[in-house]
Amino acid sequence: MALQNARDLYTRRGEGRELWVVPADAIVSVPLDEAAAFFDPADDKVYRHPTFYDIPASVDTCKF
Repeated sequence: MALQNARDLYTRRGEGRELWVVPADAIVSVPLDEAAAFFDPADDKVYRHPTFYDIPASVDTCKF
């Protein structure tokens, strides 16, 4: 039933690709006072930025 309800709610406009349905007690939330450590960008790791890589001319970037 949860999977059917999730499908109806989250994929009705065709934007959904995958659904993960788990029991409510398996969901973990980040405490607000610790959120910065989880979600702030890691500016000290420049290799994670897309500007670090050279994209070959054979790659069609219009699809991304």
